[in-house]
Amino acid sequence: MSSPSPQDLKLRDWLLEQSELHGHAVVTVPEDAEGAGYAFSVGAWRRFGVAEAVVLGLPPEQAQVLIRAYVDRARRGERFVPGRLYWDFFDGVPITFERVFKGFYPEFFGSAFLLYGKGDFAAVQIIVPTAQGRFPWHHDAPMGFGDWQLLLTESGRPESWEPGVNGP
Repeated sequence: MSSPSPQDLKLRDWLLEQSELHGHAVVTVPEDAEGAGYAFSVGAWRRFGVAEAVVLGLPPEQAQVLIRAYVDRARRGERFVPGRLYWDFFDGVPITFERVFKGFYPEFFGSAFLLYGKGDFAAVQIIVPTAQGRFPWHHDAPMGFGDWQLLLTESGRPESWEPGVNGP
């Protein structure tokens, strides 16, 4: 295993500092040719035993607000059940959660490995529907929405609930 670069050490120091000051850091990754931009938390697991969170496809400012609200509520003891709708994060737009498949950790939580060397942390994806309430797996979701907001499960579909039966 190679030694961390000076840039990695600087990032690790920033992640630790943010984690100590705010309970977590939020890292944003811009949209590129491979897909939508995304944001994720780092440090919530270390500080509070709260699963790290990732959200894909939202503008960075909205993603940061959503992740901060999730970590704040979770650290105060609220637990979020995959497949259940939560209406009080965004006015009139529900969100839901799903567990992230560990195979996605390196791609979507890369810098978190600076704190969690072997990827020993829990992670959830916060899933946001369209303004019309369509989730990526809905048959009437806009064309390409499922590619824009990939579901980070092993199958690429909800795995903690059955859509339309005991979840959205």
